[in-house]
Amino acid sequence: MKLGFLQLNSTIGDFAANQEKLLAGYQKAVALGAELVLAPELFFCGYPPRDLLLREDFVDANLAAVEEAAKKIGATPVCVGFVDKNPHRPGRALCNSAAMLQDGKIVWRTNKSLLPTYDVFDEDRYFEPQMKIAPFDFKGRKIGITICEDIWNDEDFWPERLYRCDPVKELMAQGAEMIVNISASPWHDGKERIRREMLRRVAHDERVPLAHVNLIGANDELIFDGHSVAFDSRGEIVAEGKGFSEDVFVAELEPVAGSGMPALAPPTEDPAREAQIFSALSLGIRDYVHKCGFRSAIVGLSGGIDSALTAVLAVDALGRENVLGVAMPARYSSEGSLTDAGALAKNLGIRHEVLPIEPVFCAVEKQLEKVFAGLKANEAEENLQSRLRGATLMALSNKFGALVLTTGNKSEMAVGYCTLYGDMNGALAPLADVLKTDIYKIARWVNRREGLIPENSILKPPSAELRPDQKDEDSLPAYATLDAILDLYIVKNAGKEQIIQQGFDRETVNEVLNKINFAEYKRRQAAPALKISARAFGMGRRIPIAQRFQV
Repeated sequence: MKLGFLQLNSTIGDFAANQEKLLAGYQKAVALGAELVLAPELFFCGYPPRDLLLREDFVDANLAAVEEAAKKIGATPVCVGFVDKNPHRPGRALCNSAAMLQDGKIVWRTNKSLLPTYDVFDEDRYFEPQMKIAPFDFKGRKIGITICEDIWNDEDFWPERLYRCDPVKELMAQGAEMIVNISASPWHDGKERIRREMLRRVAHDERVPLAHVNLIGANDELIFDGHSVAFDSRGEIVAEGKGFSEDVFVAELEPVAGSGMPALAPPTEDPAREAQIFSALSLGIRDYVHKCGFRSAIVGLSGGIDSALTAVLAVDALGRENVLGVAMPARYSSEGSLTDAGALAKNLGIRHEVLPIEPVFCAVEKQLEKVFAGLKANEAEENLQSRLRGATLMALSNKFGALVLTTGNKSEMAVGYCTLYGDMNGALAPLADVLKTDIYKIARWVNRREGLIPENSILKPPSAELRPDQKDEDSLPAYATLDAILDLYIVKNAGKEQIIQQGFDRETVNEVLNKINFAEYKRRQAAPALKISARAFGMGRRIPIAQRFQV
C-alpha cells in the first residue's frame, strides 16, 4: 500500500491556512500515487493549543474546518488530527482525535488513548482518553491508527512505563496489519534518534509495517522536527522525511513475507549534533517571529560569542535584510568588542548601528548621585548599564516594529548571571536552553562552514564588561564545570550529594545550586526560551519561587 506523508507546519488557530496547507499537501500526495494519506496530530487547530481549548468558539472553529476540508477530499482517504467533543459524561469535554476523511465526509474517527502529563505536556487537563480502540478497515485490511503518545509505551523498549495499557498491542491483538502514528512530537537534542529507534523496535518486534508522520515547525518554546518515517515489518527504514523542514512524500509499505525476526539494521546516521541544534533554533526563531505577525528582529551586539551566534541564527531564519545589529558601548566596553561587533555585522551583511549609552549612563548617575552618596559602587551601577541597553533596544523595537532577541544562554539563566529589564529584555530567548559550552561548539561549527563569527569573539574570555577587567569566571565556576553540574541538577534531577559523588567540589556545588534556586524569580520573568534540551526552563520545569527547600 502506498502511504502519503504530509509533514507540514500548522499555526495554532489559523484554521483557514491550516486547511489550505492540508489540501495542497493532500493533492500532491495523491498525485504521487498515495492510496492513504497521513497528516499530523491536532493539525487543524495547531499544537499545542493549551487553554484555547477551554474556548468553545475555538473548538467549534476547529470542527468547522474539519467538516469543510472533508468536502474537498476524494476517494483517497486522509487521516488527520483535530479536537473532537466528548459526548460521554462524566468525563472531560474534549478528545484528542484522528478523523479519516474520504468522499466528502468523515468516514471514521478515533481518539488518543495515552495522555502525557510530564515535561511540557498537560493533555490530561483537557482531553478524555479513548478507552476502547479498534483498527480501521480499509480495502480489506486492518490498519491500527495511533496518536503520538499511544506508541510510546512499548514494554520491550522502555525500562519504566508510564501507562498500564499498550494501544499498539491492543490493535495487534485485533488483527492490525499495519500501524500508523500521527504525531506532534516536540524535539530536543537527540530526540529524533530515540524516536526512530523506538519506532523501529515496534515495527520489528510486532513484525508489522509502521508509518509515523510528525509535525514540523515551532510554536512558542516548542520545536517540531519532522523526521517522519516509514518502516517495513523487519524494522528497516523504507522512507524518511526531512528534518526541520516541510516535506510531502510517498512510501510503499507491505508486510515482508517470512521476515521472521532478524537483527535490526544499524541506526541511520544523523547530521552533526551542532547542525541539528542550529537548524532547530533557526526554525524556532523564524516561526516565532512570523507566527506572531512580525518580519524582522533586533540583536544587541556586544562583540561576544552569545550575541554573535544569535545574530547568525537570526540571519539564517529571517534573512540579512530583516536583522538589525546594535552596539551600545559604555566606559567599560573594550575597543576590541566594538571591532568584533562591526566585523560580525559586515560578515553577515546586516544593518549595524552604534548607539553609545555613556551619555545616558552619566545622566542617570547624576540623577542618583544624592541618594547613592557615601555608598560603594556595586551591581546597581553595573546593572544600570545593562538596563539602559535594554531600554535602547526596546525603543528601536517600538519604532521599527521588530522583535528583540535576547542573547543570554542557559548557563547564565540558570545561576541568574543576567539582568532583569536589561539583557533579559526581549520577545524571545533563542539561546536560553543552550549551555555555554555548547555555544562554543555551535559557533565553531558555524565557522567551519562559513567563517562568519570573528575568531576573537570565540577565543577571548567571556565578559559582561560592566566593570573594569570583568570576566565571567570572576563570578562563576569555569563553564565546563558549571555546565556539567547544571546538566546533572536541572536535566537529570540529581541531588546535591549525588552531584558531589560525581567528583565535584562540595563548595562549588553548594554555590551553584544556591544560585539556581535564588534566580527562579528572574527566570519566571524571562522571555520564552526555545527548548532544545530534555529539560528546559519554562513550561516544562515548574518550580515555586517562594519556597524554602534546602538542597
